[in-house]
Amino acid sequence: MRFLFFIVARLLANCSAHPRYNPQPYPPVVRPRQASPGNSSSLQIDLGYEVYEGYTNSTTGLNVWKGIRFAAPPTGSNRWQAPQAPQTNRDAVIQANHFGPICPQNQDTTNTLVALNSTGSSEDCLFLNVYAPPNPPSPLPVLFYIHGGGYGRGNGQQDLSAIINANNNSFVGVTIQYRLGAFGFLAGDEVFRNGVVNAGLLDQYLALQWAQRYISLFGGDPNHVTIAGQSAGRFPLSLQDMAYGGSQGQSLFRNTIASSPYLPMQYGYKDWQPSQAYYAFASMVGCAPTLPYGAHPNTIFECLVSQDSATLQNASATLSESGKYGTWAFLPVTDGIFVQDLPSRQLLRKELNGLNLLVSNNALEGPAYTQPNITTEDDLVAWLQLTFPLFTTDDIAKVLLYYPSANDSTKPTAPLYASSGTGSPSFINQSSVATGQQQRAFAIYSETTFVCPSYWMAEAYSDHGRNSFKYQYSVPIAVHGTDLTAYFGPPTPNQSPDFVSAAMKIWGNFITSDNPSIPNAVANGLSSNSTFSNPASDWPPFKMYSPYQINLNVTGGTPFPFNLSYIKANLTEYGEPGLVNNFTLVDAYTWEAGRGYRCDMWRSLGSIVPE
Repeated sequence: MRFLFFIVARLLANCSAHPRYNPQPYPPVVRPRQASPGNSSSLQIDLGYEVYEGYTNSTTGLNVWKGIRFAAPPTGSNRWQAPQAPQTNRDAVIQANHFGPICPQNQDTTNTLVALNSTGSSEDCLFLNVYAPPNPPSPLPVLFYIHGGGYGRGNGQQDLSAIINANNNSFVGVTIQYRLGAFGFLAGDEVFRNGVVNAGLLDQYLALQWAQRYISLFGGDPNHVTIAGQSAGRFPLSLQDMAYGGSQGQSLFRNTIASSPYLPMQYGYKDWQPSQAYYAFASMVGCAPTLPYGAHPNTIFECLVSQDSATLQNASATLSESGKYGTWAFLPVTDGIFVQDLPSRQLLRKELNGLNLLVSNNALEGPAYTQPNITTEDDLVAWLQLTFPLFTTDDIAKVLLYYPSANDSTKPTAPLYASSGTGSPSFINQSSVATGQQQRAFAIYSETTFVCPSYWMAEAYSDHGRNSFKYQYSVPIAVHGTDLTAYFGPPTPNQSPDFVSAAMKIWGNFITSDNPSIPNAVANGLSSNSTFSNPASDWPPFKMYSPYQINLNVTGGTPFPFNLSYIKANLTEYGEPGLVNNFTLVDAYTWEAGRGYRCDMWRSLGSIVPE
């Protein structure tokens, strides 16, 4: 009997610590406050718990609300707990004309991608922003954008005005923030039993619920939401696609846009790796290992909750910079509730939320995250052993077999140029930033972490009444993240006005009509006057037996020097005048010397990557 009581108590404890889907996290909307005489405005939005006054941007013509609170401060006893709905605060109208504080930031171990700026950061950072066309005749579709940054950095300050304007103000935009680093992704058995793991993902989920409740007040249609993100902003969306085992249907969103979905190693919440990160983090702030373990007073977890924010922020940033090259210390984990399985397995079972998918990868995803100075095959093997600690010698041999060395034309001293995708040498040995063994490493990391997840997602959404569409961004030099300026602006010199117009409308048409096809003239480029039948004007869906993708590239142009700090090489890009859109339909499976076969290989190794 005592054993049965213990089991029941544990189950109840877990249920309280890990609440399942709450369909109504926000309180009923109270009666709207009365506006002062002469102060009535469509810019004043009453959310029930707070009232916000937005403003009209005179340049874009959009109504904007910044710094809207969607959750209570995740501080004090709310630290490492599921996000809570905000407390009611109706004392005054809040002027929504500036962004809320950003969440505490972490750098990865390369320290080269972007300058880290934590100015104005705070644990109390769960805010969102809305960009809306004024006076829409009917509710508009919604773009719900989640920022990237390796789950350790980034913020919700991405301006969505350019892409909304480029699509004739045909949708509403929302950007959000979520807890990062240790605050959002601390894991371990104590965290699971006393709070929640994957807190940052739960923040995103609550923000989606906020949109369902309130976006209609801003002119948006809660039944036509497209979630979008890039890199680590994208794969949390995949985890939202798979949330609660894919049991949520279209209750929170209809479509997904996945730009370079980032799939780092996903361990179980109490596996060795997240547990070691937990104890290392606790040690840095003086909470371990002398304190007793367990769910009782003076646990390590309670010690962490009691620490001041600055101490925790410093430890989170320091630990994140001390790991393997190109990694972050705090990442999503499999918890058996919100994240129920490895993505490679759940995507194969097609247990998904949402209806339609637009997914992409860049031609060169790996360089920013892959160890440099790999010049021999011994160097490559050593890097593989470090990067994939669960691999056996046979597993490494299998990877090398699928990524073979080429001939002397791909020595490290060989000329740098982008592979064609259909010819030889392929992406495995040749790119615009590297050749030889270094490029083999870039190719391996690119495909296991970014490219193959995009293939698996495209396949998962390819039937059961769903549709998926796929493309590759190949405008040289197409390293990770360089496509973002084509969607949101301002464009870089290698992105012509014709290309940017097409890219923005590809996203816009998918958001508004569930299909990325664009007018033929826009796909070819309005300045080209071409009547060529462009594949982007009649975009075929991705299917298992017809895995089509469109390769988005440009030709022509004028060369100019370009430098990548993490490559430490002087490179060449091409800009105006002379750039012409070059969109081609290709077989994604045979692309780059059989990429589909390599993605099948990575799926077979998914449980030990793990991904």
